[in-house]
Order: sequence, then C-alpha cells, then structure tokens
Amino acid sequence: MAQLISKNLFNLPLLGVVSEEIGELEAKMMAEMTEKEEEEFTAMMVAMEGDDDNAFLESMRSMTDSATKSMMCHSVFTHAAENTVVTEITVPTTHDGNYDVHVFVHTPKSLEGKSGRAAYVYAHGGGAIASCAVDSKPWMNHYAVSWDVVCFNVEYRLAPETKCPNNAKDFYETIKYIHTNASSLGVDPNKICIAGDSGGGYICLSAMVLLAQRDETALVKLAIPGIPMVTDYCFSDPANMTQEESENAPTMRRIWKLIAADLETQRSDPLLFPGKASDELLAKFPPTIIRESEFDMYITEATRLATRLRRVGRLLELVVVPGAKHGSCLMPDLGCFAQYIDIMKTIVNEYLEK
Repeated sequence: MAQLISKNLFNLPLLGVVSEEIGELEAKMMAEMTEKEEEEFTAMMVAMEGDDDNAFLESMRSMTDSATKSMMCHSVFTHAAENTVVTEITVPTTHDGNYDVHVFVHTPKSLEGKSGRAAYVYAHGGGAIASCAVDSKPWMNHYAVSWDVVCFNVEYRLAPETKCPNNAKDFYETIKYIHTNASSLGVDPNKICIAGDSGGGYICLSAMVLLAQRDETALVKLAIPGIPMVTDYCFSDPANMTQEESENAPTMRRIWKLIAADLETQRSDPLLFPGKASDELLAKFPPTIIRESEFDMYITEATRLATRLRRVGRLLELVVVPGAKHGSCLMPDLGCFAQYIDIMKTIVNEYLEK
C-alpha cells in the first residue's frame, strides 16, 4: 500500500500535569457523594479487588453504568437529541451462533433524506465487558450533529459472555454490512470511518486486524481507535509504568482474562492483542488516527502502536489531548470535551470528507 502522508494538524503542546479543572471536578464529585453513594462506591472497590470474578464483573458494570448515566441528561446532549433522528438496523451474523447485531443509526435532521453522507461506525467503551450502545446514544447524537455524519452505534456482544474474537467480529460484520448496503442507508461507501473508545478502541483495532487479514481494508477510508486497549502491557513490570498505568494494571489484567477465550494460548493473537500484529499486517491497516489523552492509562501501548503504524506508512495522526485523563474528553463539563469535538470535526473535514 502507498505510504500515507500526514497533514500534521495536531501537534498540541503537552502540559506535563493533569488539567486543573479535571482535578477540581474529581474533588467536587467525591465531596458531593451521599453517604449511601460512598458505601456503594466502597463496596464496588472491595469487589473489584477481590478474587470473585462475578463480583468484579458486576462492580465494573455498575460503576460504568453510574458514570455514564450521571452525564446523560446534560444540556448539550438534550440539544443534540432535538436535532437528531435515531433509527435501528440489525445485522445478521453466524460466527457465534445465529445472532442479529443491533445498531442505532443517528442521523442529523439536516442530513435526513440525503445520500452520499459520511458514516461514523462506533464501538462504545467499557473495557469490552461493560456498558452498551443504548447508553452511548447521547454522545452519538452530539457527534452526528457536530460533525455532520451519520453515526452507527454498534451493540456488539460483551465478554465474558462472548469471548474474543467473536465480540470484534460483531463489529467487523457491521462494517461489512454498512459498506454493502451503503446506498439504501444513504451513506457513501467511500466515506466510512470506524472508531471506538477504550474497550471500544480495542474492538475497533481488532476489527482492523480482521480487515487486514482478509484483504478488506478498502472497505474503510479511516479508522480512529481512541484511548484504546492495545496489548498486554499491563502484565509487565509496574516499575516501568506511569502512575495511571500502574494503578490500573491489576484491573486491566482481570479484564483481559475475561475477554480471552484462553489467555495463554491467545497471547500472540493480534485479534486479542492488536498491538502484537506483525509489521506485514499493520501495513494493511486502514489509514489510522490514534487519539489519546496525555495521562491515559493506555498511553504507552497506544503510542508504541502509533510509532509502528507510522513506520509502515499507515498512521495519519497521533492526537494527544493535553492534560486529559482516561475518559476526560467524554465529560461535557470539561474544556477538553469541546476541544475533542473540535479536533474530530477537523479530522472529519480533512481526512474523511476530502
């Protein structure tokens, strides 16, 4: 494949410290906790540190659910919902039984009835073990309106109920379905972007591996894995890690064990750990923009993957949001949220629409 040429649009100066407003918001949230909420939070922390995988999973799902729902009613999302039409499609699959993947389609009212629209196919976060597409609806509405795209919000199956690689195959099959049915869906098959955040970033990357393995990269114009889970770095020596990485490594080790069908036999499988894809496979990846936050818990593994992709000519940009932590750019009360929306608008205009 031809060597990609970056437009170098996002050489953002890093802060070296966590943004002050993020620290203030975290302190405010802790101070405003009720006694009951404090007890529930403590119970979740105990469960997450215990040996019971079921209790750990329940706590992860409860915590993710609470964090998402606390932001869903923000006025910025209410406004977006008023200007978006949400419909549903189902994608039939057979790779893990007969299963229909549900996909919410978020269309800006300004684009209703038009053809040739850009498509943004998204995998939600939650470590691939928690959260759901339903809870991502407010963000998808806002993205659709802000970026003038049709968002396809994919309800891929979660681990541990569905193991690697079948969760990523749900997303992969959705990509193929959208490309095949682009005309009836009113989108341009040459303007399909795939993306995801955190665990959804992993799902996106794993789907990119599948596309590369099957020589189907041309189905996608652009891939944007954001703050992505990339590899088994969390199993390495914590002394080599950043503070955020070492603090979250125990949790990440448990998450990967829940995702894997058999962790030890899949250690070298790029469908489980996309960061282990060979250079030959990476050279077949779609044009890629990796989005990160300066103090994200995946910053090292994501940066390493970006370096490898740049070397094989498949990286367009590595965007690191200054001063931000994991998930900060999804919080509408923070300045980095608006910064992220602007960054993505530029990406859509410069790399997807052109």
